[in-house]
Amino acid sequence: MDKVATPGRTLALLREKGVVPRKSRGQHFLIDTNIVRKIVEAAQLCPEDVVVEVGPGLGALTQGLAERAGLVIAVEIDPCLVQALKEIFQGKHQVHIVEGDALKMDLDAMVARYAGAPSPYKLVANLPYYITTPLMFHFLEKGVGIKLMVLMVQAEVGHRMIAHPGSKDYGALSLAVQYYTEPFIVARVPASVFYPRPKVDSVIVKLICRENPPVKVEDKDLFFAVIRTSFNHRRKTLANALAFTGVPKEVALKALAEAGINPQRRGETLSIEEFALLSNTLKSSMGR
Repeated sequence: MDKVATPGRTLALLREKGVVPRKSRGQHFLIDTNIVRKIVEAAQLCPEDVVVEVGPGLGALTQGLAERAGLVIAVEIDPCLVQALKEIFQGKHQVHIVEGDALKMDLDAMVARYAGAPSPYKLVANLPYYITTPLMFHFLEKGVGIKLMVLMVQAEVGHRMIAHPGSKDYGALSLAVQYYTEPFIVARVPASVFYPRPKVDSVIVKLICRENPPVKVEDKDLFFAVIRTSFNHRRKTLANALAFTGVPKEVALKALAEAGINPQRRGETLSIEEFALLSNTLKSSMGR
């Protein structure tokens, strides 16, 4: 089977299958075998591994994953690409092409269906830029069985995932990613390795899912509500921003005092430990 991740093969497949890249779905096809190799190596695959791939496109990465993993489940939303993928991987019994919207799917249940039983799995994806953040939150909050993620994302988003307090990239995504995983940037990916070429570069990010979060949180919903509110109202002090969670100002001020956090600070300066302390103190103050 010829390598899909080359300019010539990709263009030939697009013509042969009658596929036109759709800008509305952020379709940029990987045409560099070296990048495929880097992603596959970052996933540290072995024959016992189950892999879920989101957004396989024409199967450039799927092909590399199937060479190492025991089972690859590729989820594609575009029916034209689904048909093309089924033809390309016909006879490859370890590859299953699933049509659907990953944002609306129970990936754990899907893996159990194809693996024959509930199973931990690795998630690998070249994420469309326009839907990266919603997909990330979906994977983090719903993918209980995910043990490792290797994702290709817009460079700006990758830097947000690993950002620290006080930096311009630090935000709700940083905290969510770091609560659930240990994130690392593996490599920078130039726009030239895609067809059609996007306007920005990407990065490969490796996220090792934590068995236990780095902080103890009494109420996870409240914890993330405080985080979202703090960053949705970046220009407001914590004393004022917390009002948008429905917390009375006097309760917010009391909790901030008990947590030893200056009410004039802004959310972008708080560490994950301070957000945990604040949300736990708020829970206690409100009798929740």
